[in-house]
Amino acid sequence: MTRAENLARLANGSPFDVLVVGGGIAGAGLALEAARAGARTALAEARDFASGTSSRSSKLVHGGLRYLAQGKFGLTRESVRERTALLRDAPGLVMPQEFLVPVRAGGRNGKLKLGLALAVYDFFAGARSRRWRDAAAVRAAFPAIATEGLQGGWSYLDAATDDARLVLRTLAEARRYGAVAVNYLQAENVSSRVGDFSGVRLRDETSGASFDLAARLVVNAAGAWSDRLRGQVGAAPKLRPLRGSHLMFAADRFPLANAVGFYAEDGRPVFAVPWEGAVLVGTTDIDHRGDLDIEPSIARAEVDYLMRAVRTAFPALDLVEEDIVSTWAGVRPVVASGAHVDPSKEARDHLIVEEGGLLTVTGGKLTTFRATAVAALRAAAARAPALAGAGEAERILQQPARRTTDALAGLPPAIARRWLARYGDEAALIPTAARPGETETIGATPTTWAELRWAFRAEDVVHLDDAMLRRTRLGLLLRDGGAAILPRVGEIAREEMRWDDARWRVEEERYRALIARCYSVPARP
Repeated sequence: MTRAENLARLANGSPFDVLVVGGGIAGAGLALEAARAGARTALAEARDFASGTSSRSSKLVHGGLRYLAQGKFGLTRESVRERTALLRDAPGLVMPQEFLVPVRAGGRNGKLKLGLALAVYDFFAGARSRRWRDAAAVRAAFPAIATEGLQGGWSYLDAATDDARLVLRTLAEARRYGAVAVNYLQAENVSSRVGDFSGVRLRDETSGASFDLAARLVVNAAGAWSDRLRGQVGAAPKLRPLRGSHLMFAADRFPLANAVGFYAEDGRPVFAVPWEGAVLVGTTDIDHRGDLDIEPSIARAEVDYLMRAVRTAFPALDLVEEDIVSTWAGVRPVVASGAHVDPSKEARDHLIVEEGGLLTVTGGKLTTFRATAVAALRAAAARAPALAGAGEAERILQQPARRTTDALAGLPPAIARRWLARYGDEAALIPTAARPGETETIGATPTTWAELRWAFRAEDVVHLDDAMLRRTRLGLLLRDGGAAILPRVGEIAREEMRWDDARWRVEEERYRALIARCYSVPARP
């Protein structure tokens, strides 16, 4: 269905069992589990799906090795188990990622200490992945790595993903079970309950029209913005917005076969991860004091901090700012402890709380989105009886049907696997939309032109940045947000969106300004 058709289904006055406010990974997981349990489910996202934290993460599905040092064994255990489930249920979208953590003489973590932590990690996973490599093996695998004091390193397995595509795949699965999800639909007001229902005033950002929707259960999954809805029911703020920022490098300047963890000057862990044909470096962890309505961007001090760390860890590469292809920053919805602690020491546990008829689900980690959703919905089953069965499905995401695999048989195997992973059964429709030559990849990225066309045709794109930054990740992977390919992108957008030249100019100018403001290296003061 088109966005307009889904919007009409919400606006027709029929009540729902569950309304989820927020279209990041938390909201998508809630919508999937509610709809799969049999509840009549709606989801409203104020901007674009995954446009908040869920497209700006470190792209990792991990157990949180560093949480062991904080004594968070329960969080680590849950994360490792959910990581294992996602590797099983979303193959190709959630992928095994080998990490190496070098051990240096006089360093923060010695061989024994780190080895014990990884042994616990492996115990929770039920399989051993840790392996000690001596200094010669580390140098052979990572020729550019700093050799001073190098004693060797521990390698282990975690996982990586395309975070925005994981959200979109989860939402697609929710829609298969009947959920209605609409982007650019702002929840303006949550009214008091009337009988068995709460009323929520929704406003369509594309037209300005507003309407009321009634639901037995309203779930606030707005991430860093959750305190706003909580404030409408008289609840005090609970969140501490923390910003994490990243740098992206081209693989030819930063050749890296596997991920490497290392430490910044303040002892905080940083990592470099090969991703989508490029290499990302992150992350920072600082209080975000900016207006949450303004898209976040990396600060000059964060660029300097990450560059010092990566240059120290890989001195032979002689990386400079001009090597940075893109930057991005996300605001994490971390539950405040109330103590004046370092941001990195705040717990990443989720928050599930009901206040004034509003159920808030926030905090937590991308990795544990399904476990959090199931816990929240089961706790609220008295409001919508169908939710008692939430979480009973054996798999997080269903595997594509054989007919879908058969429909992609004529494609190069790497592209077929990619489409199956990112689109599930919708992948069968992409070849019918592709024009000649559009199964070719774009630049050094693994993204095909057909994926971009499909985004405009069938994935609720409203603005150009929806397609370039979230449906595809071309705005991160190509220099200047992909400015060099925009003429061809414009041709596709005109065909699929029916944009005239005037609309395209507006979208292009808007997108270029966004890239310059939020995805580029900020100028020095």
